[in-house]
Amino acid sequence: MTISRTVEFILELDKLKGVTRKNRSKGSDRYENSAEHSWHIAMMAYSLEPFAAAPVDMHRVVGMLLVHDVGEIDTGDTIVYATEGWEERKAAELEAVKRIFGMVQEPQRSFFLDLWLEFEEAATPEARFAHAADRAIPALLNLSNEGQSWRENGISYERVIGRIGPPIEAGCPALWEYLRGRLAEENEKGWFGEDR
Repeated sequence: MTISRTVEFILELDKLKGVTRKNRSKGSDRYENSAEHSWHIAMMAYSLEPFAAAPVDMHRVVGMLLVHDVGEIDTGDTIVYATEGWEERKAAELEAVKRIFGMVQEPQRSFFLDLWLEFEEAATPEARFAHAADRAIPALLNLSNEGQSWRENGISYERVIGRIGPPIEAGCPALWEYLRGRLAEENEKGWFGEDR
């Protein structure tokens, strides 16, 4: 293992700060970036651990949240409500993470890739809890910004419920109970778009 390869990898990860997402930071005109998103959901997961659907290993959860969007360095961000081309997008992300994690030596290379794959498969309690956090943060930001991203991108209330409800409920039922009520309230205010 050489320190220079590890440093190159760390500097490559810095590019995630340049990947712009569709949500604005709370109360701001500035769109968040993917690195901020990853930090935010890692903190969210630590905060919500007592509400997880099952006991979880937080080391694995936070690891998944830190690596889950690394592929966006090569592919860019796609809004979670996009349906067309989803399989192609995931294949491109897999190639991207293989390239990026390939910059470090073993055992880190396999450790990072395994975490990414575990998140994608959503088959473990840790991955389901990580997915709940990942799906919830954009909704929480939208709720605090009067539906900004939903309105700008033409995302309906029904589409939001259908896309984020099942993974949040599977990983953190109490969080989904909270969000479901908030989403219904804000639907009455017109904070959602018309599906495009």
